[in-house]
Amino acid sequence: MTIDLNNIKKVYLAGIGGIGLSALAYYFLDLGKEVKGSDLQHSEVTKRLSDKGLLINFKQKAVNITPDIDLFLYSSALPETHAELVRARELNIPCYSYFQYLGLMSKEYQTIAVAGTNGKTTTTAMLGLILEKAGLDPTVIVGSLVPQWGSNFRLGKSKILVVEACEWQAHMLEINPQVIVLTNVAEDHLDYFKDLRDIQNHFQKFADKLPKNGLLIKNIDDKNSADIKSPRRLKTFGVDPAADYRFGDVKIIDGVQKFKIYKKTRLLSDIELHLPGKYNIYNTVAAAAVADFLKVNKHQLWNALNDFKSTWRRFEKVGEHKTNIVISDYAHHPDSIQGLLRAAKDFYPDKKIMAIFQPHHHNRTRTLLNEFAQSFYLADQVIVTEIYGVSGRDEAETDSISSRDLVDKINHAKKYYAPDFKTVRTILKDINPVNSVLLFIGAGDIDNLAREIVK
Repeated sequence: MTIDLNNIKKVYLAGIGGIGLSALAYYFLDLGKEVKGSDLQHSEVTKRLSDKGLLINFKQKAVNITPDIDLFLYSSALPETHAELVRARELNIPCYSYFQYLGLMSKEYQTIAVAGTNGKTTTTAMLGLILEKAGLDPTVIVGSLVPQWGSNFRLGKSKILVVEACEWQAHMLEINPQVIVLTNVAEDHLDYFKDLRDIQNHFQKFADKLPKNGLLIKNIDDKNSADIKSPRRLKTFGVDPAADYRFGDVKIIDGVQKFKIYKKTRLLSDIELHLPGKYNIYNTVAAAAVADFLKVNKHQLWNALNDFKSTWRRFEKVGEHKTNIVISDYAHHPDSIQGLLRAAKDFYPDKKIMAIFQPHHHNRTRTLLNEFAQSFYLADQVIVTEIYGVSGRDEAETDSISSRDLVDKINHAKKYYAPDFKTVRTILKDINPVNSVLLFIGAGDIDNLAREIVK
């Protein structure tokens, strides 16, 4: 099935504050369509859309949906009984979830899908900026706001589409890719997947979708990806000498990671990355592998990566609180938290690191409780505020787990439980950190608190 965009004049997006649907809002705006939407919460994302003149309803009611709407897109978190969705179907308006529409869209492009448990957003943004710098003019949908674009979307004129492929509820299987980048695989979304093997099986199903001329690029150092095969071509990246794209000679000097990328034994590029973390080196090499496949030269690669200053909520320095540096980061999985804390230690070796963490989703917290408890060993102090409940995904389990349970399991001399943000502020006032790094961590609304305390 395809959609004739020439017949689309007005689009409505229910859940427009979500990072995926907001990207499609920019897509349709850039195509000159009339765009409206709804969401339950005000956020930085909805503010940026409103600043473009887009009307957003913050009460999701059936009356918002009118017969002149040509296309209705909605968040997968919406229940089937959602008032706007029910009304749109009553009016026989074509209705698609974000992922369903993304699947249709991917058929019209040479689609490069970035998949994996961690690192998708940064890798997607890096690759999009590299291809833009190289003049390949890609369309890019990324899970964060990219400063160079002022949004999480870029409309290109070429047939290249770079997009994140989300594994939640196996939604990546909606996408029709020509190239898949697999960053890593870990246990997550266990409210849907049975276990790690089930997750691996779904990623294998995704790889099996590659066409005859398709390419899988995967992390050779990630043991959980080892058994995932490509039915077509395969390239690998990592530090292992057997990798097709290998990095080495890593040095951290004055807030810059310097390293070399090799294609087999040949030097592909010297890189200077203004981001911390070994995980960001992996993200860089993954993006460089795709760029090399698309014939981007080393000068264009270097220029794009040297200019890369991260994205919204990925080790983002939002300001200062008294004498302390305040950083906001989206990390919400134990592996990404460990990597984040190591990155902070590497870039700020002479400062104390305080982690202020908001767990995301009750099921994730409960099923990975021990892993979360072990992930904060590099922090000098830890504050854990209450779990951020995810609309449409948290049910009876909300009564069976609390952040207090996590704090009890953390083996740390300086740990604190905060039932709300007000308590976090009180704890910070009592501790009164000096010349420290305050890391606000989580995929919920903890970012709002980080920005409030720097005002």
